[in-house]
This record gives sequence, C-alpha cells and structure tokens, in this order.
Amino acid sequence: MQRLTELRVWQQAHQLTLAVYGATKTFPRAEQFGVSSQLQRACASVPANIAEGSKRRSNSDYARFLNMAESSLAETEYHLILARDLKYLPVDRATTMMDECNDLAKRIAALREKVERSGNVPKPSTVDRQPSTTT
Repeated sequence: MQRLTELRVWQQAHQLTLAVYGATKTFPRAEQFGVSSQLQRACASVPANIAEGSKRRSNSDYARFLNMAESSLAETEYHLILARDLKYLPVDRATTMMDECNDLAKRIAALREKVERSGNVPKPSTVDRQPSTTT
C-alpha cells in the first residue's frame, strides 16, 4: 500500500501550504482573521483531504475526497487573487503560487480520474512518487 507521503500530489499540496503560511506572515495584522486565515485554511484543506481520502476503503470515497481537495484548491486560488489585488502579495509571488495551484489541480484531477476508473486504490508508480534520494 502506498504511503501518503509518497504521493506527489500530497507532497506538492503540502509544499504549497507551507508557501502560503510563509506568505501570509507579511499580510497586515488586521487580516489575521480575514484573508490570511481563509487562505491558510483553504490551502491546508487540500493535502488534508488528499490524506483523508487516501485511507478510505472505497474508491468512490477516495475520489470524493480528491474532489474536495480540488474544491479547496479553487478556493485557495481565489484567495491568492484577492490577496494580490489587495496588494498583500506581490504580483510575481501570487502568480507563481497560482501557477502552482493550476499544476496541482491537473495532478489531483488526473489522480481522481484514475481512482474513479480503477477497481483498486492506485499502487505506487514512478508517476505518482517522488524519486527517493540516498545519502
């Protein structure tokens, strides 16, 4: 069975969440419970839904959680647009993060479609896993 941390989509979603938390540190203090919080929660929901879905017993449940991750990612993208337009995020940083959202959305959609088509939860493959490094 594939470990959650081996899923490339989870790794990418986790890295995006770390980047969002880092970026929101520079937002105005008055936004601590506004845009900052909304952006953080939406983004953190992406890898959380991937994680929860990966441990569901049926593929339909797994696919449903992947769809929730897609929805949270769309919400994340909107909050990035809002933060950019409010000038809380520099345009180039917002653009980079939105590009990451678009790439991640494609990967999650591909995994969801694979799960929906398969009779079993996907096994690890070189497409879904990051290469391991040895030191």
